[in-house]
Amino acid sequence: MARNNKINYIEIPAQNIVATKAFFGEVFDWSFVDYGPDYCSFAAQGVDGGFFISDLVVSTKTGSPLIVLYSNELETTQNKIEKAGGKIIKPTFSFPGGRRFHFSDPNGNEYAVWSE
Repeated sequence: MARNNKINYIEIPAQNIVATKAFFGEVFDWSFVDYGPDYCSFAAQGVDGGFFISDLVVSTKTGSPLIVLYSNELETTQNKIEKAGGKIIKPTFSFPGGRRFHFSDPNGNEYAVWSE
């Protein structure tokens, strides 16, 4: 696949890197590479990226882009998110092509999960 002019990497703020890695590892089975105490990266999750220490949060209310993950089993993923300390901030709703919900991670960052 050609990389030229394509989204290649995304960096997300996190107040707590340890909690972030635990949450995404438990819920989505992500693994991380640490680059010191203030940064970790992830790969092969649709797009590669990383988390950096920051007091800021990602929220559609403030105009941030929404990172949307896919799940084959929407309800199972929602249960895992809640069990791992995430909060559902917009309950599951239907849209043309599927269903989705929005959640916040332990840092307060907003994400969505959708399914067909």
